[in-house]
Amino acid sequence: MNAVLLDLDGTLSDSKPGIAASLRFTLGQLGLDADASGDLTWAVGPPIAVSIARLLAQYGDNRVEEAVALYRARYSEVGLYDCTVYPGIIGMLDRFASVGLTMLVATSKRRDFADRVIDHLGLRSYMKAVYGALPGGGLDDKQDLLAHILPTEGLSADTCVMVGDRLHDMHAARHNDIRPIGVLWGYGGQAELEASGADAIAAVPDDVARLVLERLT
Repeated sequence: MNAVLLDLDGTLSDSKPGIAASLRFTLGQLGLDADASGDLTWAVGPPIAVSIARLLAQYGDNRVEEAVALYRARYSEVGLYDCTVYPGIIGMLDRFASVGLTMLVATSKRRDFADRVIDHLGLRSYMKAVYGALPGGGLDDKQDLLAHILPTEGLSADTCVMVGDRLHDMHAARHNDIRPIGVLWGYGGQAELEASGADAIAAVPDDVARLVLERLT
């Protein structure tokens, strides 16, 4: 194994506060009752247009493009910075670095936003590159994103693992013949990860490091 592909939201970073607040702000700007939106944990992880379409459907509203634009403006200015690194992540990344593993961010978040989050969290030195959705559309489906990363980085699927917290991470990895490792500290939960094909499930970052490093011995 020589590369670890890492989801961002719900895997490296607890980004729910900024995302949820930006979604509620967007609802308010559209004249909708943000208080009726409920728990928005489910909205963290999928491409934002998918989450917004599902959210607006609860209100019988189809203004998805307008809502995405409102959300991104607010998130870029304020919400992006309302996030923290999960406990234990730095130790996990240090262990990967100590054995020379390549680390790459693979997120459904827009790439320019993801770059800013990685810098804000102080994780840049660990990452060879950050991959995400393209402004204006493209690579927002994680299956397509992983399919893009492999040849771009000159990687073979059987030398990589994908670490993530949601079904989209597991499905995308399986689709690209990459071993998927699910994590429980994010937003998906064990049932979702098991149902979506996780090869292994980690309760804490140390478990991820152990699972990955076992494949090196």
